[in-house]
Amino acid sequence: MKRAAIGIRAHSGWGALVVVSENPVVDVIDRGRIAITDPNTRGANQPYHFAKELNLRAADQHLADCAAISEQLAFEALAGVRDQLWRREYVAVGCAILLASGRALPSLSNILASHALIHTAEGEFFRQAFFRASERLEIPATGIRERDLDQRAEAVFGDRASRLRQEIAALGRSLGPPWTTDQKTASLAALLVLAGDR
Repeated sequence: MKRAAIGIRAHSGWGALVVVSENPVVDVIDRGRIAITDPNTRGANQPYHFAKELNLRAADQHLADCAAISEQLAFEALAGVRDQLWRREYVAVGCAILLASGRALPSLSNILASHALIHTAEGEFFRQAFFRASERLEIPATGIRERDLDQRAEAVFGDRASRLRQEIAALGRSLGPPWTTDQKTASLAALLVLAGDR
């Protein structure tokens, strides 16, 4: 079996996913957009914004309900990616999930009292859905802070890091859109996981 790694850059209610291998050049095996909210659940795309209007107990229940749905949808999507890789004789050796600052969040009441913390919490909420889904699938998940990505690439790939970034950027010409920051950063993060698995 050939080795592949998944990279995910999460957004509110969805994630940009790229699956890469390297032999010897970067090979994008799959990419897509994974929706991890139920369109029939009120407030699912911005669960903390919605929870702000509820009492604390109802807010906590709303967040728990949304989290269960998002985790299940992420699990089903990643299971489909894993199975498709298996059919193509690849094994997913890991999943890189891009992180924000990584600062610890306070209590729910404190989060709901701060608009800035609501945005921070929502970002973390959707990243955690992907982490939990990866764990359920027994695909090792690695969080990489986005601001540390280039530094980590330099540490792992050395002089090759700059060439790899150029190679990733150029893939958009052959693959076509979308090939934005989402796909580029997810690809580099996945390559770091791939390199770390060796």
